Amino acid sequence: MNLDRINHVAVPVHNIEQGIRWYKKNFSCEVSYADETWALLNFDNIGLALVLPEQHPGHFAVERDDALEFGLLSLHRDKTKSVYIKDPWDNDVEILQIEKNG
Repeated sequence: MNLDRINHVAVPVHNIEQGIRWYKKNFSCEVSYADETWALLNFDNIGLALVLPEQHPGHFAVERDDALEFGLLSLHRDKTKSVYIKDPWDNDVEILQIEKNG
């Protein structure tokens, strides 16, 4: 059985630059992308997105080749496409479109 892959977890911070500094000081990770509105940190096994709470909810992102089945996809500035859904307990889950193999 092929398991779904978690692409990243997003945590809200009130200042992206301060968030980057804190995470890099306390953990071994690399900055993959950063601007004043969000950042992506790479850890060995997962990405950590730092997001502004007024722009994105805290969430985790699951890669799927059938993301469109979950709803209308939005194109992001990093050229990824995804849709946000809620689980039955009101947690935000991002369904991230990946290309089908073959």
